[in-house]
Amino acid sequence: MYSYTELRKEHPEFIYRGYEIEESADKVGIVYDFEIPGLASFHPTWEFPKKRGEQRCLKENGTFQKLVFSLGMVELISYWKTACPPVVKVEAGSLTEEQCEWWKDLYFNGLGEFYYTNGIQENQEDFMEIRSLGGDVEGAEQPLSREAEGFLIPVGGGKDSAVTLSLLEGEKEKNCCYIINPRGATLKTVERAGYGEDQLVTVKRTLDKNMLELNRQGYLNGHTPYSAIVAFSSTIAAYMSGLRYIALSNESSANESTVEGSTVNHQYSKSFRFEKDFHDYEAAHIGSGTYYFSMLRPLSEFQIARYFARCRQFHDIFRSCNAGSKEDKWCGHCPKCLFVCLILSPFLTREEIIAIFGRDMLDDPDMLEDFRKLTGMEKEKPFECVGSRDEVNAAVSLTIDKLEKEGQALPELFAYYKNSGLYRKEDPENRRFFTYFDGENLLPPSCLALIKEKCL
Repeated sequence: MYSYTELRKEHPEFIYRGYEIEESADKVGIVYDFEIPGLASFHPTWEFPKKRGEQRCLKENGTFQKLVFSLGMVELISYWKTACPPVVKVEAGSLTEEQCEWWKDLYFNGLGEFYYTNGIQENQEDFMEIRSLGGDVEGAEQPLSREAEGFLIPVGGGKDSAVTLSLLEGEKEKNCCYIINPRGATLKTVERAGYGEDQLVTVKRTLDKNMLELNRQGYLNGHTPYSAIVAFSSTIAAYMSGLRYIALSNESSANESTVEGSTVNHQYSKSFRFEKDFHDYEAAHIGSGTYYFSMLRPLSEFQIARYFARCRQFHDIFRSCNAGSKEDKWCGHCPKCLFVCLILSPFLTREEIIAIFGRDMLDDPDMLEDFRKLTGMEKEKPFECVGSRDEVNAAVSLTIDKLEKEGQALPELFAYYKNSGLYRKEDPENRRFFTYFDGENLLPPSCLALIKEKCL
């Protein structure tokens, strides 16, 4: 592993040189141009489908160019982190001082896990200087018509986006689903939700091989704010599709830090802080006419699991496991698998849970370390998209109550928990998540009414 300090001395600059837009009758391709002088150049690509009958020349559209430039600003952080140059020169477009500070805030907080896991001490003021060297975009701005409607729903293949699809079922005719680099679970989720091919927007994102090679050589690597990429890219997709709303599926639980007592949050770009920041930034500095929000923001993972337990059409095809994603399966051995198992346990039978994951994780002593982290017995939660410590404890306690009332023997992890001092039999506090509601959200009134009707 190369030294952070030495890399910054050896490679003092990162340059966002520009982007190329390649437009045809049915798609738009984007090629970005990044460089760390003396180390490598990077050319990641995106490909977006055009709406049938699209007449606009998008690459001459000022609004579209702002969107493309901004996607490059979030894409660049994956390449910057290989050597973490202290100066970022932006030649591809123009940024105000306020915008530069906005991007620094996203990068620093979105890289909290990267700094933490690499043992790097850094502060937001000094880690980066952004220099805006480019000109304003050319072409007239063309925001969406005020009459635009409909939802673009990003689908990741897990339970959360399935719940959003179910909640918005009544609006289905006006909606589209959005998938980056489709795989089995994402495509099956869209199909089970009843969406046809003409309501599916699939985009292709490719990483530059030079970055992957540097990672293999021991240059710096780690977590980046992927959901920020979803935010900017889905805004492009919604704009191209003429859809007003972008309905994410991020919940209130994503606001909790991963490392107790710190701001390090694996899910920073799924938090409400980022959602509000992005929403405001897009309105002030891009102005596409779209409206970005999370449909599930008022809810906890516990409530989402309770609702999803009734969505049986998705139970055999949903997937949230990063370790098994390439093979479209649950690995059954990672903290993400265990979390989903625990949060669903109050609402499904043990047999149903085992059928979903293909094995009984609750009776596996090798899962104990992850179990301790998820329940807050350790300072760190797993660096995965998992729920809050309190709701995991509520789910475990409620499941123990349920199993004992049914006269069933407790699986090994639950027996351990019962003797840990955390368990409180039939504690009324464990039921508070049934009626939990987070008032910090951006839901349009009609969506808020759906949440209150169907989830509370």
